[in-house]
Amino acid sequence: MRKGRDVKDYETITFDIDEGVALLRLNRPDKMNALSTQMRAEITDAATEAGRTARVLVITGEGKAFCSGQDLSDTGDVSAMDLERVLRDEYEPMLHAIGNCPIPTISAVNGPAAGAGANLALAADVVIASERAYFLQAFARIGLIPDAGGTYWMPRQMGAAKAMGAALFAEPISAQQASDWGMIWEWAPDAEFTALWRKRAAHLAKGPTQAYANMKQALRQSWENGLKGQLDFEARLQGKCGMSRDFQEGVVAFLEKRPPHFEGR
Repeated sequence: MRKGRDVKDYETITFDIDEGVALLRLNRPDKMNALSTQMRAEITDAATEAGRTARVLVITGEGKAFCSGQDLSDTGDVSAMDLERVLRDEYEPMLHAIGNCPIPTISAVNGPAAGAGANLALAADVVIASERAYFLQAFARIGLIPDAGGTYWMPRQMGAAKAMGAALFAEPISAQQASDWGMIWEWAPDAEFTALWRKRAAHLAKGPTQAYANMKQALRQSWENGLKGQLDFEARLQGKCGMSRDFQEGVVAFLEKRPPHFEGR
């Protein structure tokens, strides 16, 4: 386990692992952390590394914004941009690296999350927002549809009616509103925000990592399965968890009335 130091040198993000927590900061504050080709590649690489060597991944932004979405100045003539190619070749690997990460992932949304930046945030397992944060599906403002997974995550997290309104009207959704709608897990006043996501990340980093990975699989597979199929899938995954050292430790700790000491991997 790498601990307490930078794992790799990147230009558009910072990335380090400490006490099992991989912290990925989008680091283009002068551009409101807009997503460039290089940033997407670096996020993909760092998220993949976190899945191999950490126990929880936190994604947050440097400066006042979480992420303002696609950097429209990244390729020069934006009208000539091949959007389908960019989504398939650059966004999809990044979103798969986060969505399929075997460890819990947290988006700590420290400020505005707009366009693809909003949907980057929603790709994490848990979204925690600061009071000053908001989520904006800005695509209709420039004649596009929500992308970067937005049409997948929004209806699942906030319901079809709210998702459609968010896409059509392209209006900001506050942190409190997002929480009330079930779009995110929780929000906190700005002064308490950092302490909250660090506490959440530390809790997950000490947890049963294998159970977390199976939990993520089970919840996501439920969208595809009927009841019988899901019960079968649950049984298989629970059988795997039941053979883990963490399960044995959890039972012993419960009987001994002490906190468990999970090994994770």
